[in-house]
Amino acid sequence: MTKKLVFIHGRAQQNKDATALKKEWIASFREGLERNGLELPIPETDIRFPYYGDTLFQLAQGVDPATAAAIVVKGTGPADAAERKFMQDVIKEIAEKAGITEEEIEEEIPAEVVEKGPLNWGWVQGILKVIDRKVPFGSSASVALFTRDVYQYLTNTALREHINNGVRAAINPDEPTVVVSHSLGTIVAYSLVRGEAKARRWQIPTFVTVGSPLGVTKIRQSLAPISALPGVGTWFNAYDERDVVALYPLQKPHFDLSPFSITNKRNVKNQTENRHGISGYLNDPEVAKRIYDAIV
Repeated sequence: MTKKLVFIHGRAQQNKDATALKKEWIASFREGLERNGLELPIPETDIRFPYYGDTLFQLAQGVDPATAAAIVVKGTGPADAAERKFMQDVIKEIAEKAGITEEEIEEEIPAEVVEKGPLNWGWVQGILKVIDRKVPFGSSASVALFTRDVYQYLTNTALREHINNGVRAAINPDEPTVVVSHSLGTIVAYSLVRGEAKARRWQIPTFVTVGSPLGVTKIRQSLAPISALPGVGTWFNAYDERDVVALYPLQKPHFDLSPFSITNKRNVKNQTENRHGISGYLNDPEVAKRIYDAIV
């Protein structure tokens, strides 16, 4: 039986044509294959690309990303206490992983902030300013919007179901399907496959995650209990250590699936501007070869 391939994208894909976006992913995958002297092993029609980019965009009432980011960073949006705490915890961990010190944060916090520490939103604003100034390829806007979108997927039932419905439709029962997911898409893919693969008779010989934030503490805790994926044969995870949201390899202590073992590739040299872009992952020769080997 011919295997299918499903690509599951991350955030920041709003107002894009799904067909054109799929072609961009395939073009990057082809580039990685060419570096191995290989060609696309299946017809493009056997590659599925569930698109949900506009769904997340609608959370910001259709405002442009820069405006949405400013609202989040300033803390003037409608975030409730739970969302605010989630964002604080994730941003604080990103800062710690990046080696940002309390002294550097204090230099950036507004003068009127009296209470220090990550529970104060002014302190979080200080962290984001340091990320802009100090972290190579980091962006406070992208970090803030990424964190918000992850929280919304994890907690907003209607949003999660809308996204999940598109992915569900892309995987058929009893049909071997290689799943490749990126960024927020790795959270979507993990959550959905873990919860529904057995009941839906999904067969996933290889599960590929790139630029994944699954090891971030607050995200991992929100997905607890962490468990292996039914119907999945092997799991290959790749990331660039300069990627500001893919903080850790997916292994103990950050993402423990013992005795199931995830193969981690840490040394991707993602050439995109923020070192997180999908093209810089799919055109990596080893990533492309792993996907190829899973399909043929």
